[in-house]
Formats: sequence, structure tokens, C-alpha cells
Amino acid sequence: MSIISVSSLTKSYKIAEKSPGFKGTLQHFISRRERNVLAVDNLDFEIEEGEVVGFIGSNGAGKTTTLKMLCGLIHPTNGRVNVAGFNPIRRQRSFLCKITLVMGQKQQLIWDLPPLDSLKVNAAVYGLSSREANKRIDELASMLDLDCELSRPVRKLSLGQRMKAELLAALLHRPSVLFLDEPTLGLDINAQIKVRKFLSKYNQKYGATILLTSHYMGDINSLCKRVLLIHQGRIFHDGSLLALTQRLSPCKSVKIALTSPIDIDLIKPLGEVIDFQSNSIQLLIQKENLANQLSVILKCLPVKDLEVKDPPIEELIGRLIHTGTVEE
Repeated sequence: MSIISVSSLTKSYKIAEKSPGFKGTLQHFISRRERNVLAVDNLDFEIEEGEVVGFIGSNGAGKTTTLKMLCGLIHPTNGRVNVAGFNPIRRQRSFLCKITLVMGQKQQLIWDLPPLDSLKVNAAVYGLSSREANKRIDELASMLDLDCELSRPVRKLSLGQRMKAELLAALLHRPSVLFLDEPTLGLDINAQIKVRKFLSKYNQKYGATILLTSHYMGDINSLCKRVLLIHQGRIFHDGSLLALTQRLSPCKSVKIALTSPIDIDLIKPLGEVIDFQSNSIQLLIQKENLANQLSVILKCLPVKDLEVKDPPIEELIGRLIHTGTVEE
């Protein structure tokens, strides 16, 4: 059953244009020039209940604008949106209790107060009793590895601690739909891993639906089985992340360290030679031939060490969102 349904969703803005300097300012005051910018262009997609979907695109592709329309923060120019059975534009209380929006570059916690004070305010806003609020705070704090941090002023917390506290505040009302816009922005590797593990646990425990944007492919790769790729306001791919990466990369990269030099003619039949030196070789081998070719390599060559890996997923996806096409 679809919990998020989007049809022909479009958003355009009018942008004022002004020449630089005093003369440009005066001309702009007397005769204002504007142009239309199409931020989101005729989007169609559906997301099933409990899915974790990656929403990927370059800066300015329309990701944040789409999330804000799904939350009802901005109105679409055209199209239809349904989230958990509600029209987001109406911003009904029952709708707001089912969703949350987390933006990595914005905060809701009060800077000079401990997170616990802000959490108590959030609990009151959502009508939670003190007992229920304390129970949920303890549960989420345990999942996020937060303890004494909740009693320290927000300004004294590290970026990773603040982000985890922000997640706790955003999820205190236990929403069933999570819109996450760069939730690991600026975090170090360890903090990113902890946030990913928490989101995975939350999804499994409560069956929450998550639509996630991130420029860190580690977030997408760890959490999302499905991805939506967007370029200049249009979705140009919707499908399995695994199938997409396999399609983009039909070969494995094989690096071989040798105990003694060999003739290049011995390895040409094994795959495409990317690099050849006296004691090391790099090949590209078709995945369907990999097992047989590795057997030949280990049997016939003086192998000291061997490494098999896929090309970096960042490079594969980065190439797509730059061009806005998936080659057939």
C-alpha cells in the first residue's frame, strides 16, 4: 500500500533579476524584471509503507523543494500529493503527528538550553503525558547512545551529539513518515555510522517510511534498497540501487601482486588490462567470468596478493546525476 503518492508534481518560482551597482538598483526599483524558474518538473512516484528510499541529485536539482511540498511547507504550482492519506497543503494536526522533517543544516533545539528542555516542550506540543514523554526520551536516547548530553546546553555539544539530539526531538512523537534532508551533513565517519544504524533500527522497530536525501553515498548504500535520481527537477531513474550499480558496473576490478615478473601476453586472455607493471597487474573482468578467471589466475600466476572490488559507487552515481541520464 502506498503511503506517499505523487502525481505530476510541479513547482515554479518567480526570480527577480537585477544588474549590479547603483544604476542596476535604480533600474530594478523603477522597472522590475523577473523570470520563472522551474524547480520541480512533473514528478510521479509512489512509496510503499515501510520503505527506505534514497532521493539523490546534485545541488539545486529539486530535492529539498520536493520534501517541503511533501510536508506542506510550500504549495505546489501543479500536481497532486498524498502522504499517509492526507493532503499536505492543509497541514492538519493529525497529518503533522504522522510526519517529521529533519534538515541537517537547520536546528530546532534552543541553543542555550539543554536538549531535555526542548524535548519537554515538544512533548507538550504533541500532547504527550510526562510519563509517556519520559519513556520515549529514554528509549530513543538509548538507541542513539545519548545520556548526559541531554542535560548539557546545546552549544556545548559536538556536531554529532547535536544531530543525534535533533533526531530525538524530531522523532519524539513517533512519526510514521520521515523526510530526512542531509541528516549526516558535516558529521565525521563514526557519527555518520551511528546515525545510519539508528535510522535502520527505527525503521525496523516501528515500520517507518523514510525518504532520505544525502550527498554521502554511504548513507544511501547502507539504508536504501531503492533510489530516485533527480536532475534539473525531473526524476530520470526510479528503481533498485543494487540493480542500478550492477548495470552500471558489469565488471570487477582485480588487482594482483606477483612474487616475480611475467609476460603481459599471459594475462591478456584473462580480462581487460588496466595497469601492468613488473610485479603488479590491474584487470577488469566481466562478473559472469570472474570465478573461472580467478581460478586460472591463482593456478597459473605467481600470486602474492589479490584484491577484488567494485568501482566506487560514488563515481557511478555521480556520473549519472551530472548527466541526468541512465544509458540503456
